[in-house]
Amino acid sequence: MIKIGTDIVAIDRVDKALKKFGDRYKDRFLTQNEQKLSSKVESIAGYWASKEAISKALGCGIGNELRFDDIEIYKDSKNAPHFRLKERSKFKIKQSSLSISHDGGFAIAVVVIEL
Repeated sequence: MIKIGTDIVAIDRVDKALKKFGDRYKDRFLTQNEQKLSSKVESIAGYWASKEAISKALGCGIGNELRFDDIEIYKDSKNAPHFRLKERSKFKIKQSSLSISHDGGFAIAVVVIEL
């Protein structure tokens, strides 16, 4: 079964939250490895959109079944984004593809997952 998820977020919204809450905001939804990869607000917004898109593709949203810290975004040797789920996740993903982009004040992510 193929599932698709997408999400878009205003970069300004993420920037305001970062200024208001600082590291507490990042700690809420980014792993330590993700925080090392994302120094720019555009990247942080893209990670937020990615995790939301993944949760939508899996049909559960962010909540009890799947938390932000269950998902980790990482980059391959060509700097392309990918993700992995923690072992406790009940989702059995065969293949996936993740795309993140930002422009015009927005970050968007699209994910395709084969279950």
